[in-house]
Amino acid sequence: MKSVYFLLIVTLFFSCNSETKPIDGYLVEVEAPGVYNGIRSYIQIADERGRRQPIDTAIVMNEKFVFEGKTDNPGLYYLTIDNVAQPLTFILSNEKISVKIDKEKMSNSEINSEHNLEYKKFNDGLETIVSELKKLSNDRRMAFYNKDTVKVKAIEEKLKNGQSKVVDYGFDYINDNPNKLVSLILLEQQTKTRGIDGEKIVNAYNNLSNELKATTKGKRLNTTVNILAQESKKKAQLAIGKVAPNFEAPTPNGDMVSLNDLKGKVTIIDFWASWCGPCRRENPNVVRTYEKYHDKGLEIIGVSLDKKGQKDRWLKAIEDDKLTWHHVSNLNYFNGPVAQQYNIKAIPATFILDKDGKIVDKNLRGQRLEDRIKELLQ
Repeated sequence: MKSVYFLLIVTLFFSCNSETKPIDGYLVEVEAPGVYNGIRSYIQIADERGRRQPIDTAIVMNEKFVFEGKTDNPGLYYLTIDNVAQPLTFILSNEKISVKIDKEKMSNSEINSEHNLEYKKFNDGLETIVSELKKLSNDRRMAFYNKDTVKVKAIEEKLKNGQSKVVDYGFDYINDNPNKLVSLILLEQQTKTRGIDGEKIVNAYNNLSNELKATTKGKRLNTTVNILAQESKKKAQLAIGKVAPNFEAPTPNGDMVSLNDLKGKVTIIDFWASWCGPCRRENPNVVRTYEKYHDKGLEIIGVSLDKKGQKDRWLKAIEDDKLTWHHVSNLNYFNGPVAQQYNIKAIPATFILDKDGKIVDKNLRGQRLEDRIKELLQ
């Protein structure tokens, strides 16, 4: 009886001891049915160019393998296995993570940990919205095939609203969960989305807990957020209805010309370059509009994004395309001060100003440009 009691005490001691022992780092325990002994597996992280680099490796034994270590940069990582085509995306953090691999379809693998379950919960909700968008997209395709233009237009409006719901869903989660690692991961993903609202990014980042901001990822994200904040400010200054910011730049002769010199006229600010094919193809339309409306009060100032050492190309393009209006350039590509001031990311880009110097339209081409100029000069 005493020996039974002793064994019970020993069992309880070791059971309690193992349950309370903290994990000082990450412990990733993986079951890999159907994966042979000796196969290598890796935890990888993507660099700034999207190339995956290994940070840990393990060897499969009896259809199982384990990663153990510590990370100061928790976030999205990839679990890859030699001879298995697809990687498994998961959140690596300093916690115990249990994984059961489906080697035929890695996305169906089971991942069990606090952060990964939370991430799955978010993605399940997102998938519901995305599924609705896919259905709408199919409906639009059928309506277009049946030449039902009224239905196409109605569905396109729903698609637009649905796309906004996708963005809002992410931001709503981040703002409602400022202490969760998933929020930090999602916010980093949002910063990489083209055309994302910089103000929303800034507000969401400011709402995060100090603990998340203090992480490696949080500190790195702070730099990105500051850049987006500056761009957001620029965009606000360049919104339709705002007075176009004044600038001054050198002409081909080296004289300085400013936007304010053209005050009182309907003006087109035309960002272009001699090397820009779409710009050169659009130039005949701009020439036609200028010749038709210059005497009625239209002015154009062309801002070239040609590069250093390309002045001759710039001047030749002006002559070849018969661009007889004002021209300026710092010959510094997209890094020129005017391009930076106007947040130019691609060309051709145009800003149409009324007689008061207010921005009334942007990026009009061909007949639409001519019609807008005609309207403003009436």
